[in-house]
Amino acid sequence: MAFLRIFSLILSVVTLLACGGRAQLSPDFYATCPNLQRIVSDAVREAIDQELRVAASVLRLFFHDCFVNGCDGSLLLDDTSTFTGEKSAFPNRNSVRGFEVIDRIKSRVECECSGTVSCADILALAARDGVALMGGPTWTVPLGRRDARTASHCDANAQLPSPTATLPTLISMFAAKGLSSRDMVALSGAHTIGFAQCANFRARIYNETNINPILAANGRGVCPPSGGDTNLAAMDLQTPNRFDNNYYTNLLTRAGCFTRTRSCSTMGGWTGWLGFTVAELMLS
Repeated sequence: MAFLRIFSLILSVVTLLACGGRAQLSPDFYATCPNLQRIVSDAVREAIDQELRVAASVLRLFFHDCFVNGCDGSLLLDDTSTFTGEKSAFPNRNSVRGFEVIDRIKSRVECECSGTVSCADILALAARDGVALMGGPTWTVPLGRRDARTASHCDANAQLPSPTATLPTLISMFAAKGLSSRDMVALSGAHTIGFAQCANFRARIYNETNINPILAANGRGVCPPSGGDTNLAAMDLQTPNRFDNNYYTNLLTRAGCFTRTRSCSTMGGWTGWLGFTVAELMLS
């Protein structure tokens, strides 16, 4: 499937954000820890067996880490007396999850190779394995990142896209990271295994008319007009637990307009461009 191939290629590029290029990273960086990838894969599989949503959670955790000053594990840091970190920033607060999965993997890796593997690399591997275990692509992860020692609450608020961001704003924010609009649309396909909180799609399902009636009915079933802000609805109604291209087919039929990447009510003249880009990703 073309989309899966393109997604894996683009995400492999994302893993290089703020890492100084490929020369400093290598898939064989941890030659002294030969069981690393097996340990990570086994732990991710166990976590998904306990809760299918873990794959989407870890992938989102990875993206939110990478999008703010690079894939350095800074999102994993708790606040200290010297800085307020990214965890409590508005786009992450009561939203990003999966920290306990990374902590568990780190503990197992430390038993095997103490003081060797960075949390940033563990997160990158776990995100890749979660996608693969849900039927998505796999890709080679360049390794050798160093963990951040500090994190920026302000940078997270400024750099992470808002749920209400318009499409032109999103394109601009991705461009600032060296990612094209096509890259942005491809990466948004990861929402095929994602879930949205009621607070982020209530206005869409109750106030908009340009919406697939099945989507609206399903959304209203879990999201009342008031209250229940953290109630969840799958972004892919057909195969919420499989990494496929249904996110895009839903988008083209107005059945995937929950969050910022599908803000149909604010697309205006961009609708045709988005449809063309989606079709290109699905068929190329």
